[in-house]
Amino acid sequence: MNPYASFLEGRDPFAVIAETPAALEQLIRGHDQNALDVSPAPGKWSIRQILIHLADTEIAFGFRLRQAMAEPNHTIQPFDQDRWAEHYSAYDAPTALQTFSVLRRWNIQFLNALPPASLAKTVTHPERGAMTMQTIVETMAGHDRNHIKQIERL
Repeated sequence: MNPYASFLEGRDPFAVIAETPAALEQLIRGHDQNALDVSPAPGKWSIRQILIHLADTEIAFGFRLRQAMAEPNHTIQPFDQDRWAEHYSAYDAPTALQTFSVLRRWNIQFLNALPPASLAKTVTHPERGAMTMQTIVETMAGHDRNHIKQIERL
């Protein structure tokens, strides 16, 4: 079971991933840097940090998608998001959103160029087991929805 699928609430994952950059832009429009840096609680990410995390994660998703298509029986390389977040003070929110948006467009173009049967190709995640390319797309979309809801609450 994909833990991120529940965040989709029945929505088409391809529609969600296409809509996310504009949704994020709308959510942060008009907020100053100070508002984007407010953490809801100790140890919880601010909006700026969530945007940086989304940009970082889009890099990882892009690599995973391409490696999955390039290699038979590919094993996905997990990453420690908290270790990556140790350097988030170096980044600003507008650049994070711009980076995420450009990478997302690039990844969508990659996905759109694949034959539909490619979505059934299997990969292995060391912590989650076997999954398909479709599952990776659903994970991207559910991950987006999860963080959009966090930003809405903030």
